Amino acid sequence: MVFLPWGSVGQVWDDRAMVSAEVVEYRPRFGRGLAVAVAGLGVVGLVSGLATDWRATLPFLAPVAFVVLWMWAAYWHPAVIVTPAGVELRNVTRTIELPWPTIERVETRYALTLHTAYGDYAAWAAPAPGRSQSITAGKDAARNLPESTYRAGTVGSGDLLVGASGQAAAIVRARWEQLRVAGALDDPRLERGRPRVRWHVATLAAMGVLLAASVLALTI
Repeated sequence: MVFLPWGSVGQVWDDRAMVSAEVVEYRPRFGRGLAVAVAGLGVVGLVSGLATDWRATLPFLAPVAFVVLWMWAAYWHPAVIVTPAGVELRNVTRTIELPWPTIERVETRYALTLHTAYGDYAAWAAPAPGRSQSITAGKDAARNLPESTYRAGTVGSGDLLVGASGQAAAIVRARWEQLRVAGALDDPRLERGRPRVRWHVATLAAMGVLLAASVLALTI
C-alpha cells in the first residue's frame, strides 16, 4: 500500500499508458496532526489532574476519552483508498466501496464527491479548500493534473492541489483515466444493485458507551 499525505501526489499520474496495481491511501496531514494535538492535550490534562487531585479528575476520564475517540474517527481514520477494484471512501461512520465501472464523474465543489450509478458519495477525508487558500494558491496548483480535471481549459477551486479535495481527486482521476485508456471501462457492468458498505460498528459502539459514561459521570 502506498500512503500519500498532504502534497505527495505528483507521481501518481505520470504514466497513463499503464494501469497501476498499487493500493493508494490518501489522508490529509492536517487532520492527522489535529487529532494528535487534541489527543496529546487530553492525555496531558488527565495525567496532570490525576497527579494533582485524582478524585476530582475521575469524572473527566470518560469525556476526554470520548473526545479523543471522536477526533480519531473524524480526523485520523478517514481516507480515500484507490485500489485496482475501485475507490473506497472511509468516512466517520462507514466505508463505502465503489467499483470503477460505477464511477461516472468526479467533483470537488464542497468535497471530493464521486457521482456513480449508485448515487453520489462524498469523502469526509477530502474537503474543498477555503476561499483564502484558493486565492493564494500558486500556478503550480493547477498544472499537470489529469485531463478530466480541466473544463474549458480551467479548473475549479476544489481541484487545486492546495486542498485535500484536489489532491484526492487527482489520484482518483489518474487511475480512472488509466483504466479508460486501457479499455477496462468500455462496457461497464454492475455486479450488484447497491455499493458494499461496511459500518464501523466497533467505533460507533465505543463512542456510544463513552458518551453514556460521560453523561453519567458529569451528572452524578
